[in-house]
Amino acid sequence: MSNYRRVRIESGCYFFTVVLANRKSRLLVENIEYLRQAFREVMRAHPFNIDAIVILPDHLHCIFTLPINDDNYSMRWRQIKSAFSRKLPCIEPRSASRIKHGERGIWQRRFWEHVIRDEQDYCQHVDYIHYNPVKHGYVQQVIDWKYSSFHRAVNCGIYPYNWGGEGVNEKINGEYLE
Repeated sequence: MSNYRRVRIESGCYFFTVVLANRKSRLLVENIEYLRQAFREVMRAHPFNIDAIVILPDHLHCIFTLPINDDNYSMRWRQIKSAFSRKLPCIEPRSASRIKHGERGIWQRRFWEHVIRDEQDYCQHVDYIHYNPVKHGYVQQVIDWKYSSFHRAVNCGIYPYNWGGEGVNEKINGEYLE
């Protein structure tokens, strides 16, 4: 088995990709309230800030910022995945290994993380998160995907409502070009 080494920085800011085992599934958007409940439940017990997030049918991307003196994002993901899974009926196929370890077959076992290095890295990952539904062909304009923190960012004046659509302004170094 591979020995995964994860970078852990107390109070760090991280970009994550978390994926369902079945890449053809629509489980996340079909059960969005269960996913929201799972996040809220874990955030109450183990606070963190969600800086940006997008939920797609079979995966999600987000940026977390952890509290002071805390670097345990793995525990949070384990608990989010588990809380979400417990709310669903156990009908998915499971391998012998998953059964042996008491695991459901809903999520891929691992997740991908990246430490946000600086403001430019942060902005690029936030843009990536918000543009992802367009990239995957779910919508033609970012604003049309309802499972995204993009709407919050528009309300806060961070993005114009039509960012990421056809012929729309491009953001470079935090500034919009007309």
